[in-house]
Amino acid sequence: MSDQGVLTYGDRRIPYLIEVDPDRSKRVAIHVEPDGRVIVEAPPEADRPSIHSAVVKRARWIATHVAAAEDRQRHMIAREYVSGEQVLYLGRRYVLKVNQSDAGSPRVRLKGNRLEVTRKDISREAVRAAVRAWYRVHARDFFDRRIGELSVSLPWVKERPPFRLLEMTKQWGSCSLKGEIILNPHLIKAPRPCVDYVLVHEMAHLKHHDHSPEFFALLGREIPEWRRIKGQLDDLVDVVTNE
Repeated sequence: MSDQGVLTYGDRRIPYLIEVDPDRSKRVAIHVEPDGRVIVEAPPEADRPSIHSAVVKRARWIATHVAAAEDRQRHMIAREYVSGEQVLYLGRRYVLKVNQSDAGSPRVRLKGNRLEVTRKDISREAVRAAVRAWYRVHARDFFDRRIGELSVSLPWVKERPPFRLLEMTKQWGSCSLKGEIILNPHLIKAPRPCVDYVLVHEMAHLKHHDHSPEFFALLGREIPEWRRIKGQLDDLVDVVTNE
């Protein structure tokens, strides 16, 4: 079962999340996520004092990497939404092409290796709003289709769960106690295996609404390489969420 703790280092208080990993036999593993979150993977038999002791031993390393993540986020350059910039969709890179036109309705479409935005107002905010709206529509449609397919293939899913989109700063998805899947629309920019990892992760919570050993065992049976895929998604987080 997941739990939380707090590391005090100098004048900083750094929260960390404890996740029980049934495949881990002895030592705990500590990860600092790209957004600065601290995840501690612990074997099932580890108790809170021993886990916290392991965290304290790596306090300087943790504080350094958390500070680096925070600094990296502060220095991300915002997109200008002009022709020539690259945009992501399902892991592929496309070149943004902005066309100014008074004729017809504003539109956004994929054409070859380009994402074309055509509208009268081509200010940064107008183009940004058009691209964001395009992403939400395509995220809704793609997630809807994959949830439907996974609802049939995942043996523990008895009925298709409802879902909705919600922009989140530190999560790709979540599952409510009532079984509603909540997904970050930015996820549509990530490669398909990353999307499926998040969907299966959240749908696994329909059976185990925690991060217990049983949860990770279930996730591992469906996606044996979930750690590698999660690492790939973590490496993309700054690019995927940058607007």
